[in-house]
Amino acid sequence: MAPSVRFPAWQPVQEKAAAITSRENRWLKRFRAALGGERGDDGVVGVEGVRLVEAALGSGLPVEALLVSESGARHLSRVAHVLASNVSVLHTTDKLFAGVADTRTPQGIAALVLPRQAAIENLLSEPALLVALVGVQDPGNVGTIVRAAEAFGASGAATCPADGVGTADPFGPKALRASAGSALRLPILHGISSAILLAQLRMFRVKIYAAVAPSAGDHSSKEISKQASNLLPPWDMDWKIPAAILIGNEGAGLPAELVRSADARVFVPQAAGTAVVGIESLNAAMAASVLLYEAMRQRNKAREERS
Repeated sequence: MAPSVRFPAWQPVQEKAAAITSRENRWLKRFRAALGGERGDDGVVGVEGVRLVEAALGSGLPVEALLVSESGARHLSRVAHVLASNVSVLHTTDKLFAGVADTRTPQGIAALVLPRQAAIENLLSEPALLVALVGVQDPGNVGTIVRAAEAFGASGAATCPADGVGTADPFGPKALRASAGSALRLPILHGISSAILLAQLRMFRVKIYAAVAPSAGDHSSKEISKQASNLLPPWDMDWKIPAAILIGNEGAGLPAELVRSADARVFVPQAAGTAVVGIESLNAAMAASVLLYEAMRQRNKAREERS
């Protein structure tokens, strides 16, 4: 006998379908794979939790289906304003939902969504400010950088492999959670080679800034400035022009050839009296956030001066 499933009296626009009561149901299998990070040929990804589901439904991206559990049905009222009438709303038990969820304490609501397929042109809307993640392996860092990019006005993000090390999928479960939905709104070009990306950036006349760490023997901005004229702190860079920031691997940083090919190198100074241990000590996401914030500050100031 199928288990009894109770739902609150409130109903979304869609007519409620019969509850899914078998773990072998094709929809549950699809949600289980997508929420586990598997991307099929169609590119659909799974998002879980009311905040991400609301972001997905409000993103304008194609949403294939919404899955809610008994306890998760209470969240339907929150997402009703962005829930299109053509989105299938599927119901299941709390136990079966827990079996497909990727989180330890699931909120009982998930969706299948198709992220946009961005091209380089989509990332360079005026004024162009692109962040390129090169071999950033931690999905938490990837998601946080994407979130900072949207928050500080970047026009897009790109991910590239470095020396055989790929960047974590920005649409994977952990990265999506860390981005708090930004990955569903910000144009992202995933998996492009760094050589092709740099060639296209130069074609669009975008300045390329490589985020680097000063050498371990340097302990002050004065000493660092003696190394080279193109190694600068963020406030000495011109962020008002079309620009791209290259952020490297958490441990190895950027490949040497990318640093050499950049138009300038930028570092994040630390407080006076502390040993400079490199941009990795801040965490790749923290360093990227500092640089993106300075870019926003300069651009906002320039707009104020023009008005």
